[in-house]
Amino acid sequence: MEYSYLFWFAPLGSILALLFAVYLSKSVYKEDEGLPVMREIANAVREGATAYLKRQYLVVTIFFVITFLILLVLALYDFQPIFVPFAFITGGFFSGLSGYIGMSVATRASSRTANAARSSLNKALRVAFKAGAVMGMVVVGLALLDISIWFSFLKWYYGTVQGFAGNELMDAITFTMLSFGMGASSQALFARVGGGIFTKAADVGADLVGKAEIGIPEDDPRNPAVIADNVGDNVGDVAGMGADLYESYAGSLIATMSLAASAKLGFRGVVLPMVIAGIGVIASIIGTFFVSTKEDVSQKALLAALRRGVWGTSLLVVIFSYLACRFILPPEHFGIYWAIVAGLVAGVLIGFFTEYYTSDNYKPTILVARSSLTGHATVVIEGIANGMFSTLIPVISVVAAILVSFFVSGGLHSASLGLYGIGLAAVGMLSTLGITLATDAYGPVADNAGGNAEMSHLPEEVRKRTDALDGLGNTTAATGKGFAIGSAALTALALIAAYWNDVSLWVEKLGLSSNDNFMTFIVPVLTDPLTICGVFIGAMMPFLFSSMTLKAVGRAAQSIVEEVRRQFKEIVGLLEGSAKPDYARAVYICTRTAQKEMIAPALTAIVVPIIVGLLMGPSGVIGLLCGALASGFVVALFMANSGASWDNAKKYIEKGNFGGKGSEAHRAGITGDTVGDPFKDTAGPSLNILIKLMSMVSIVFAGFVVKYSLVRFIIK
Repeated sequence: MEYSYLFWFAPLGSILALLFAVYLSKSVYKEDEGLPVMREIANAVREGATAYLKRQYLVVTIFFVITFLILLVLALYDFQPIFVPFAFITGGFFSGLSGYIGMSVATRASSRTANAARSSLNKALRVAFKAGAVMGMVVVGLALLDISIWFSFLKWYYGTVQGFAGNELMDAITFTMLSFGMGASSQALFARVGGGIFTKAADVGADLVGKAEIGIPEDDPRNPAVIADNVGDNVGDVAGMGADLYESYAGSLIATMSLAASAKLGFRGVVLPMVIAGIGVIASIIGTFFVSTKEDVSQKALLAALRRGVWGTSLLVVIFSYLACRFILPPEHFGIYWAIVAGLVAGVLIGFFTEYYTSDNYKPTILVARSSLTGHATVVIEGIANGMFSTLIPVISVVAAILVSFFVSGGLHSASLGLYGIGLAAVGMLSTLGITLATDAYGPVADNAGGNAEMSHLPEEVRKRTDALDGLGNTTAATGKGFAIGSAALTALALIAAYWNDVSLWVEKLGLSSNDNFMTFIVPVLTDPLTICGVFIGAMMPFLFSSMTLKAVGRAAQSIVEEVRRQFKEIVGLLEGSAKPDYARAVYICTRTAQKEMIAPALTAIVVPIIVGLLMGPSGVIGLLCGALASGFVVALFMANSGASWDNAKKYIEKGNFGGKGSEAHRAGITGDTVGDPFKDTAGPSLNILIKLMSMVSIVFAGFVVKYSLVRFIIK
């Protein structure tokens, strides 16, 4: 049976997603921006966010040009196909473009959401959610477009021009495509780290001086850092998250396509993840229409509204994936379908239990809030403990998904089939990305809407609605981060398998497979000291990386604290409200500091896999990647969940519990929230990019490492 035409599910899905994003954008823009003061505030945030991204992209462009030249030299010396440097550029370009488009719509939606809240909670929810859905649809649309273009071109070039066929053709195609994953990962890391430093420096600075020292509300227009705080929400949690999940989505598809060749599934194995992705686009579009609510500001009612969309989408993917697998797979391999289901179920479980440990509707976060009654230290201790315990079920869920996927796919008979099943589990989990990313990107829009309502002095009932939407956004942001981290774990495992396949091809190409001594040191086993040393270094990397990003936030926040204090001291009438703060100065300081501080962590993630490979060979790299995956997955969950729990505990107190606003418990809650901010919005979410980027870098430089590894020369 001919399966080639099924490939068109991917480009058609990409076009459908992008067209729906255009429809949603126009729908958002039709809404009224509200009062002149609301428009003025939204414009200030939009200008700040745009200026930041332009400066960031300038810095990133320099990195991409240098890396492009390095990859071009490697290609000219036959260490990789000539198309690799160009694929690297397109991966970074589309990743950055998706984040920029999502951020542009989000910044235009905040005042419209606040204005909609003047008349209806449901209307405000729909506006914010549509803006978030633009981000989701743009990410899946551009990722599928990028993959489709490269796949079509490489299939024509290697199949028609070079005459490759079978597994040789698939290996040639997927190796080049994996390299644009490195471009996407690099862009995502700069976006996540830079945006995270910006947003948390502004947030911490605004909180420490505004709320803790001066005693003014969170989004008070007298606070010089309040606009920078709102800008940060967009550049970090919209543009950064979009670039992050673009890279996860594309990486899971390409890694699974790469594993299809070693699993001996032929073209049907390559086309299946593309079909699943197309199904996910259609299901996500349908799911967006399930999201609506009544005039009930309770978190349970609002969460139920979003759950209908996500769970409805997941159910549709389960049904249509069954039909796709029945049609594409031979009967003896139909068990692979259950790998897709396992990935979907794991994603839903991670989302639900992240919500349980971070939402103030449930006991864990209420206990964090209660601990504020005995002081600042106990809030920090309880939040850390809650974050640590919250890793249990997500880790078990991912482990279960891996084991189920491996065995139902035929892993007992063929390890390659089992690994292909794990890759499909990642594809299954990310197939609903169009709507799951919408629920995440919705959060910053709701947060900015609340800030706009506060600064515009809108009536109390409007603020209640925006506060309810903002509280929901904290929870959806936490579940979105949990989803991103869980999908990163599955994707990284598939990439590690793809790396080892690539190493095997290079060993054969360089004629090293006949060297028994070399093969002894190149094959990773747990008794091999090279592998063990790699594991230790890999386990250390998330801690080193987190330390660098947390210190960067601390240094940037100190600059903002000093600036905010200076303005309150030097601008006469600022505290009384008769003078305006210099918002632009705070935005400038955050921008300048974030651009400077993001470079060292990003370069560390790129350079370490190459150094380990050259010193300890491929077995050391495998240990490095496994150690980073195991450590990074758990640390990222811990940081994201503890930070979200502290944030919602503070908001629970502000609702009037345990003394309410201005009480000692509230001051302790602010301390917990301030500690948690860089945990959940800078270090934690950056780790899932770290573990994938290290895998991508290892794949791209595999041939160079195999040939020039110190291990090889020692054996000689």
